[in-house]
Amino acid sequence: MAERVLVVGGGGREHALAWKLAQSPHVQQVLVAPGNAGTANCGKISNSEVSVSNHSILAQFCKDHHVGLVVVGPEAPLAAGMVDDLTAAGVPCFGPSAKAAQLEASKSFAKAFMERHGIPTARYGSFTDPQEACGYIRRADFPALVVKASGLAAGKGVIVARDQDEACRAVMDIMKDRAFGPAGDTVVVEELLEGEEVSCLCFSDGTSVSPMPPAQDHKRLQDGDLGPNTGGMGAYCPTPQVSQELLQQIRDTILQKTVDGMREEGTPYLGVLYAGLMLTKQGPKVLEFNCRFGDPECQVLLPLLQSDLYEVLTSTTSGKLASNAPVWQQGSSAVTVVMASAGYPGSYVKGVEITGLSQVEDGGLQVFHAGTALKDGSVVSSGGRVLTVTAVRSTLETALQAANRGVAAVGFPGAVYRRDIAHRAIAHLSQQSRRLTYKDSGVDIAAGNKLVEMIKPLAKSTSRPGCNAELGGFAGLFDLKAAGFVDPILVSGTDGVGTKLKIAQACGQHGGLGQDLVAMCVNDVLAQGAEPLFFLDYFSCGSLDVAAASSVVGGVAKACEAAGCALLGGETAEMPGVYAPGEYDLAGFCVGAVERGALLPRLQDIAEGDLLIGVASSGLHSNGFSLVRKVLERAGLSYSSPAPFGSPAQTVGEVLLTPTKIYSRLLLPILRSGAIKAYAHVTGGGLLENIPRVLPQQLAVELDASRWSIAAVFSWLHKEGCLSEEEMARTFNCGLGAVLVVAPADAQRVLRQLQAHDEAWIVGSLVHKQPGASPVVVRNLKQSLLNAGKPEVENGGCHGNGPAAHKRMRVGVLISGTGTNLQALIEQAKRPSSSAEIVVVISNRPGVQGLKRASLAGIQTRVVDHKLYGSRAEFDGTIDRVLEEFGVELVCLAGFMRILTGTFVKKWNGKLLNIHPSLLPSFKGVNAQKQALQAGVRVAGCTVHFVAEEVDAGAIMVQEAVPVVVGDTEETLSARIREAEHRAFPTAMELVASGAVQLGEDGHIVWNPQS
Repeated sequence: MAERVLVVGGGGREHALAWKLAQSPHVQQVLVAPGNAGTANCGKISNSEVSVSNHSILAQFCKDHHVGLVVVGPEAPLAAGMVDDLTAAGVPCFGPSAKAAQLEASKSFAKAFMERHGIPTARYGSFTDPQEACGYIRRADFPALVVKASGLAAGKGVIVARDQDEACRAVMDIMKDRAFGPAGDTVVVEELLEGEEVSCLCFSDGTSVSPMPPAQDHKRLQDGDLGPNTGGMGAYCPTPQVSQELLQQIRDTILQKTVDGMREEGTPYLGVLYAGLMLTKQGPKVLEFNCRFGDPECQVLLPLLQSDLYEVLTSTTSGKLASNAPVWQQGSSAVTVVMASAGYPGSYVKGVEITGLSQVEDGGLQVFHAGTALKDGSVVSSGGRVLTVTAVRSTLETALQAANRGVAAVGFPGAVYRRDIAHRAIAHLSQQSRRLTYKDSGVDIAAGNKLVEMIKPLAKSTSRPGCNAELGGFAGLFDLKAAGFVDPILVSGTDGVGTKLKIAQACGQHGGLGQDLVAMCVNDVLAQGAEPLFFLDYFSCGSLDVAAASSVVGGVAKACEAAGCALLGGETAEMPGVYAPGEYDLAGFCVGAVERGALLPRLQDIAEGDLLIGVASSGLHSNGFSLVRKVLERAGLSYSSPAPFGSPAQTVGEVLLTPTKIYSRLLLPILRSGAIKAYAHVTGGGLLENIPRVLPQQLAVELDASRWSIAAVFSWLHKEGCLSEEEMARTFNCGLGAVLVVAPADAQRVLRQLQAHDEAWIVGSLVHKQPGASPVVVRNLKQSLLNAGKPEVENGGCHGNGPAAHKRMRVGVLISGTGTNLQALIEQAKRPSSSAEIVVVISNRPGVQGLKRASLAGIQTRVVDHKLYGSRAEFDGTIDRVLEEFGVELVCLAGFMRILTGTFVKKWNGKLLNIHPSLLPSFKGVNAQKQALQAGVRVAGCTVHFVAEEVDAGAIMVQEAVPVVVGDTEETLSARIREAEHRAFPTAMELVASGAVQLGEDGHIVWNPQS
């Protein structure tokens, strides 16, 4: 029995739906509400005046008129729950539920959904506060220039800005000026992606998907993609830029993954799913989802549908799509050209008469009406986009020519339209016909050369005695004699960073991997007592992303510099088809040298009773990440989720990507002293498998986990993953990155040397190994894991712990340059007895040495560039928000060369310290040393004081005198004052952090004798 079908909507998309449905023998009549001139009394098709906004009235109309299927065209009624209400009333309906339609109705929801399910998309932030959105735009380490109203805005709520200022203006237009009404209550700020934009739609029955041929819309008003954005000025299908292989990838990694994710979250997706994609160098990424046919994509897709549309829709709603997949015309292309009113997308005149439509259709073209109406028997314009002319031909070029001839034949005075629809595809096809190059196969030699030029200066900066680190030759050279070796043995090591790569790639944060790679190799070489001499890296990928690769290799170079080894060379391998888009792999190779008599381990000297000193790790380092990812999946956390471990302001991804510590600078002087009998790098295999590698077989290890600090991330993994103590100790370092074997007589001296720079503890001892006994026993691990992340304790001796646990004050440091005072503060905060924890370092200048110091210490950094702000107040406000974000309680100005506003100083009164290179109140302001020399004083020095609104006038807390000697210059006096500053500033920080000193209400220092 033939059915009556109701199509909801009145645009070109709905005319195309009605036109295609009317071709089905199963359909008796197609009603369109409200419809347009093209759907008014045209064969089986007619318009209906039923109200579509009142769902109860609509449901009763459908029952009274025996409507067997309702097809919802636009997004607004879907988001309003039309499908839910009609289905509940017993009326069959095609389209997603309101909850499923959130994929389009809430861009914020869609982005979070994609993040949860690993669907590739642009990096983003979601905001309800315009100031926070603008702060994100200015702070992001990528071009955050796409601003979207989160709600429905009739396809017009997206602004692609040219720069940060324009992006911030777009935020204000949307949120403050309400350009899109309540749709802009929340904005999404996205990374600007580069590539080809395509539309990939599919039918979904809630379980399976059936992709349609890929199409491409043209948003700009004028030829050449010029002029303002519109709802769409034309489309073509299929797009030759999307191969069958790529379409399969889109189906698997985006369309099917989305439908699977919706089903898993209890919201099955039934209807048409539209994915707007950008084909980037890293692969296809989702720009947006729509929950219905696109307009004008629908006008090129349906003419290519060979199957009965009614049968396709009913198979979809009944869950039988997999066994009744739609069939599409092969060897044909469709082009549709939109004709719009003069003035569109601004104001325009309605009621312009349109003629010549029947002659166009007689020429084998199809006209789909949009903004049209009937007036006195004539067709007149009633909207911005008025109609589309669609042609189906054997090639894109002939389809475009036919559509353009059809448009020219329409009598529509003042009409606006494009003549270059499909120009990208035609250029693409033309390019394919030329001779092949190596780049066509996926290997970009120019990109590789560009990368080499970018990293040459980075490698050069790692030069050291024995090597000048010049890249470009076939091989690298190292002169052992020039490096000071007499009778050396060469030591080599190689490693990677495991599946930590996957997290870095998902987060788009690549730089820290360079330090991971160097650390994993250098720390291994140290185990033989060797000094790392040079390093080589191997970077392999499917398609070279120069930005990502340079970030990784730049991190390698910085880490080599920190480790004291030269970056002597490397290999970048671009292998199309071997890696998925956006993926790459890393390997590192380190060569070191040790004098023959200093080789480790000294197995003959290691004895029962020797003590084990553990040096703190920075976290997970680079091992166990496959298990970590499994635990995250079980916990339902994404990498952008707030971390249930680590600092309050950190995300899961930020904590997990904390770089591996490099131990060479710390350990080499101690190794050379001869006090160390063996050193074990705690890497893959954890505590259980690494320490025995450096011991005689007759000895075993006894560790006491209560003697060292275990980071909260280990506790969380233990609890959330239900991991046993043995699994934890065999997989992770559990807080110890290195373990040293020392004689009891040397233990305290070595411990003091280590604790001067890093956290270290006496963690156990060596015992005789009984037959069949485990080579490593870790006592108190379970209890220590349960207590992990709680305040640290001080290990004062070899047999027990020191004072009770204490809470550390959260410190933020503001810098502008090299950060030598920052280094002193960092070293103080590393001490187990310290009351301070540096949680963030903020610089007003990018790329300064102080940021590198912080990163190498595992401290979060932020750049707030003063040049990007229009006023001091705006700049200070951003600084303030970053400090609040990290929960900072005390701010130290360490060479911060900006004058803070009174508002900022008042807010942080009593929590803001500065150091000045004179004995205040003498010689305030700049050039203090010069002033002291000119005044002829015999004593200079430095002063740490609370900051007041008047420059260098706050309450004085700590001063250290420095004698002025005969012949002093500004340079020599400044150097000695700097040494004093490195003692005075950490002292002052500790006094405030411990509560010993505070600023009284009268502006004077108050001492707490109990502290």
